[in-house]
Amino acid sequence: MCDISLLPQITITEFCNCFHTILKFSCVYCCVISEGKPLKDEDVLQLLPVGTTATFYFRDLGAQISWGTVFLSECIGPLVIYLMFYFRVPFIYAPKYDFKTSKHWVVHLACLCHSFHYVKRILETLFVHRFSHGTMPLRNIFKNCSYYWFFAAWMAYYINHPLYTPPYYGEQQVKTALGIFLFCQLGSFSIHVTLRNLKPPGSKIKKIPYPTKNPFTWIFALVSCPNYTYEVRLKDSLLSAERDSPVF
Repeated sequence: MCDISLLPQITITEFCNCFHTILKFSCVYCCVISEGKPLKDEDVLQLLPVGTTATFYFRDLGAQISWGTVFLSECIGPLVIYLMFYFRVPFIYAPKYDFKTSKHWVVHLACLCHSFHYVKRILETLFVHRFSHGTMPLRNIFKNCSYYWFFAAWMAYYINHPLYTPPYYGEQQVKTALGIFLFCQLGSFSIHVTLRNLKPPGSKIKKIPYPTKNPFTWIFALVSCPNYTYEVRLKDSLLSAERDSPVF
């Protein structure tokens, strides 16, 4: 509950929280009837462009889940799924291959690269990313995770398959692809740090990113979301190193 005497000075978030228990909503937002647009969480009641009285509408947003939890689910799933194929747990390949890893060194390298990528993303989620929105609908976690989990399983199945054969161009192809992979990992990390620095802690300020002195950020002059550019290229390099043509 809230102190009625303080109502003019409280924010919309605090105002909605006053009614959260009473209305028993999972997640609430309110809006002024005159405009019908959701108010910002940081808006103060007495500063709203309304008269002495105003009507607020409350809406139940349903079950919510934090963006951080969604990101962690997207990353932990592929990490575990890939390792299941790498160690060839039962019921994936023929029984005679259970818990027998590949004899090809490039398969072990692929596992290291794949694991490194998702461990890096988990650490970035915990210590680098700053989320503008606190939550998202719970049902969206299945949609968001399905791509990452399915793609990891599809790729891991072929790379760790007992009949897998190394790349056609051999060690040179693997080294070239590995160099691109590491380059893109550095690029992705640089972009995430740059985007993080655009948002002060605890704020929802949105700024347009621009290239910095870091060469990996110069790609901002060409694309608006270069973190995804690096992401696509590093996955291409991993698949190229393994000659994983079915996944392509």
